Order: sequence, then structure tokens, then C-alpha cells
Amino acid sequence: MEKRAENIFKKIEKNLDAIVIKNATCPFIDDNFFYVTGLEKGIFEESLVIVHPDGTLDLLVSELEAESASKAKASIHVYKNKEGMENIIKTSFSSLKNVGVSCASISHRDFCKLKEMFSKSKFTNISEELLKTRLVKDEMEIERIKKACNISDKVMEKIPDMLYDGICEFEIAAEIDYLMQKLGADKPAFETISSFNKNTAEPHYSHGDTRLKKGDFALFDFGASLKKYNSDITRTMVFGKADKKQKEMHETVLAAQQKGFDSIKPGIKTSDVHTIVSSYIDKTKFKGRFIHSTGHALGLAVHDGAGFGHDSHVELQENMVFTVEPGVYIPGFGGVRIEDDILVKKDGIELLTTSPRTLLEI
Repeated sequence: MEKRAENIFKKIEKNLDAIVIKNATCPFIDDNFFYVTGLEKGIFEESLVIVHPDGTLDLLVSELEAESASKAKASIHVYKNKEGMENIIKTSFSSLKNVGVSCASISHRDFCKLKEMFSKSKFTNISEELLKTRLVKDEMEIERIKKACNISDKVMEKIPDMLYDGICEFEIAAEIDYLMQKLGADKPAFETISSFNKNTAEPHYSHGDTRLKKGDFALFDFGASLKKYNSDITRTMVFGKADKKQKEMHETVLAAQQKGFDSIKPGIKTSDVHTIVSSYIDKTKFKGRFIHSTGHALGLAVHDGAGFGHDSHVELQENMVFTVEPGVYIPGFGGVRIEDDILVKKDGIELLTTSPRTLLEI
């Protein structure tokens, strides 16, 4: 964890005495808190971590979280109430003059609280520096993401056997979530998407009471969360025999995804990857039907700080993890998306999700 903290400070141009990361109450919990502490369990509502330039940590937690916090490599300060936290800060940390804070991860209310507690400190927004640091994964992070991907692959393998005429979208979503946890996931990484027929044309559809019938597209987009790290996979199938248009859509998306895979390597800009993929689709009969970015960084957050889009110009580096997920969507008819997780390697990529990508007719 000391190495992670040191890497953050290396990206910050200003001289800071410390970085302060403050959690509020759910859902306003900062992923950066877990990044610097390495803690796997516990919610840590209203907890606070102070990160020093040498990589050492001071962790302020309530009695409720004291046992979970003891697993961190940090100096632990336990408080009973709000006044107790404020007293610890005034007693031990009032000398901090220049403090970094992630404005992207804190509410205005909690930022005002920080300014009250650190009344002598000047705050600097280091949101971008934190996200840039997290983009390059260390060995432990990669191992956890790989395990989460393996769970997703095992679940995807089971889905064709779940499908039958008349089953509801929400029934498959429930089965997917159950299987992920049965296979070792802590929870779903996000709300599972299980969509049939024309609902597949909505990229961020979740699931409802639509029933499966012959000839329908069936799209499944889900991920496993394991020790705070996430996977994200999508496959689109046809229940029954695929017609010509369905096959053409799938073939186009599959070829576009391969274009993305082939383009990814250290040094290329994320925007360039998206341009390659979107330009390919726009040269087909499905021009204009690819309506989102080609993918996103993956890690502690499902969307972890960067993406393959027109307005994202991050230079790829070894050990970054991204999704590659082109799609074609036709309202009223349906959509196809194929999504896999990749690790940027020295000479290209390593596929972290390995489920078959050919069109399944079930």
C-alpha cells in the first residue's frame, strides 16, 4: 500500500503535506479509501484516512469499524462520536498546511466539514491524479480482476441452459446474480442486464417482465465483484434461429471488437481505439448505430477513471485494464453488444474474459 501512496504523490505537481480521503454514508463511499488502505471488508462510513508522502497512513474510524480497520497497515485512531473525530484531528493533525482532496468523490457537505476540521489547511483538488494512479494496476489488483473475470465466464457458460420459451428477464437476472455469489463473488459488480427482443436496443436497460420467445435477441451484461475488484462481460444470443439481419449485426460487432483488440497497445491514445472501432462500424450498413464509447477502465469501480471514447485522450500503458464493448442498436428491433475485459500488455493485450464470442443460437 505504501507504493500506491507514493505513486499518487509522484503525479501531484504541488508539494502537499498529506492527502485526506473522507467517506460519508452509503452510497457516498470513496473507492480511493480502499485503494490506499487495501481494506477488503467493512463499509467505513464517516471514516477518514490521512495519506502521508512517505506512504504511511493514519486511519480514523468509529468503534463500529475498529476491528475491520485493524487489518490495514496504518496507525489506527478510534473515535466514539463526531466530537471524538474532531478532537483527534485537532490534536494530531492541525499542523497540516497543504492537503490534497478528491473533489470528485466527496459531497459539498462533507467538504465543508473537512474545512471545519482542518481549519488551518489549504485544500488542493487531486481527483485526476488519483484516477490516473489507479489506471495502472499492480499485481494484486490484476489477480483479483482475473478471478472476478473467471467467475463471469463460468456464469456465462451456464446461461444458454437457463433459457426457455416464456422465461422472464428478471428470472435470468436473479439466476446470474445467484450463480456469481455461489461461485465466490462478494456481490454483482452492478445491476445485471438481462434483456430480450427490442429491449436489447437499450444499452443501459436492466431487466423487467418481458418474456422470451423464439427469434428474440437475448443480451446479458453483468459482472462479479471480488474483494472490491470488478469484472464486466456482455454476450448477445438468439433464442432459436437467427435471421439474416441478426447475423449481420452480430458479425459487424464481432469484427469491430477484433479491430479494437488489434489496435490496443502501450502508447496509443484511448480516443484512437474508439475511432478505429466506430469508423469500422460506420462503414457498414449500421452507420450511426454505435451510440456509446468502445469501453472503459475497470478496477475498484466498474467505470474506473478513463474510457475508449472521442473525448478521452489517455495514453495506454502496460497493466491498464479496460473493457472493449462495441455495439449496434436498432430501436424497435434489437441490439447486439459483445464485451470483454482486457489487460494491456507490452506488445498488445491479454484477454481476461474468455467466453466464446461467436453467435449462439439456442
